Amino acid sequence: MLLSSLIASPRVLLQLCVCTIHCILTSVISKVRHWTRGACKGGTSHVSAGCSKPEPHEDPSATTPTSVNYHFTRKCNYKCGFCFHTAKTSFVLPLEEAQRGLRLLKEAGMEKINFSGGEPFLHDRGEFLGKLVQYCKLDLQLSSVSIVSNGSMIKEKWFQKYGDYLDILAVSCDSFHEETNQMIGRAQGRKSHVDSLYKIRNWCQQYKVAFKINSVINTFNIDEDMTEEINQLNPVRWKVFQCLLIDGENAGESALREAERFVISEEQFQDFLDRHGSVSCLVPESNEKMRNSYLILDEYMRFLDCREGRKDPSRSILDVGVKEAICFSGFDEKMFLKRGGKYVWSKEDMKLEW
Repeated sequence: MLLSSLIASPRVLLQLCVCTIHCILTSVISKVRHWTRGACKGGTSHVSAGCSKPEPHEDPSATTPTSVNYHFTRKCNYKCGFCFHTAKTSFVLPLEEAQRGLRLLKEAGMEKINFSGGEPFLHDRGEFLGKLVQYCKLDLQLSSVSIVSNGSMIKEKWFQKYGDYLDILAVSCDSFHEETNQMIGRAQGRKSHVDSLYKIRNWCQQYKVAFKINSVINTFNIDEDMTEEINQLNPVRWKVFQCLLIDGENAGESALREAERFVISEEQFQDFLDRHGSVSCLVPESNEKMRNSYLILDEYMRFLDCREGRKDPSRSILDVGVKEAICFSGFDEKMFLKRGGKYVWSKEDMKLEW
């Protein structure tokens, strides 16, 4: 009876179709607004349809890329089990294109650039990296140029050639026990990772580069006390990260790593921090602080949005510009400031005793 009524009444059928389409569109728009909320901080003629207007309570000004992390390569000679930026491609931009993107970032307000990977010293034996560092300091006149490296590929001649242009060199070290580093995967053959760390620390002092240490706290080093070694090395900052899972990188079916066995709880992470409470240079970063508080550019110069627990890329800044691409970065500027993302990052201002 109902079917015959619908067939006999085209108007009813039309209203039903319109209602259905309206419901579908409402659902789609709702989801788009949810995905983009907080990422887009203001209207611009370059913003794509996926970037909705900010909510009334949000800051209407556009996000400024004050501090950017450029992962120009994914390739690495280490196999850290918890790595959250894995070798899913071997692509590296041509030098001129990378420099063009860096200039776009500078024009958009970038003050600090950090080069990372993968292992940034691996490509062209550090020459590509050195040229980018020199370009950012000499040509772009950035306040701070920094690098995060595992330290295994660094040679003294690199400091001799490019050390003047580098403000901060961060070396990743998760343990001062070689067997622990081997279990984590932060090693290459039998070469001592800890010995490399001390050697690089001496080079940094000799060539006037601020020295920093990054450590990822996980199930293999959670009970270690690093106080003595950190105080001896005396870095300007000791960044201590809680092991973070990222779908498609170190978790999930498509991931190249399986980091679940490295994950620790918030309570375990806090216990580690409490044990090292006397270390004045310690800067802690829990999963909450870390996940959305970095502006990350991948090898194609696309911002990576980690809000959904994975890395969703924007379009490349080389194609659409910084203002449009940054709308899809998922960047939490308040958390960036809360975690101490803005600090004295120029070696000229640190007034270090070399």
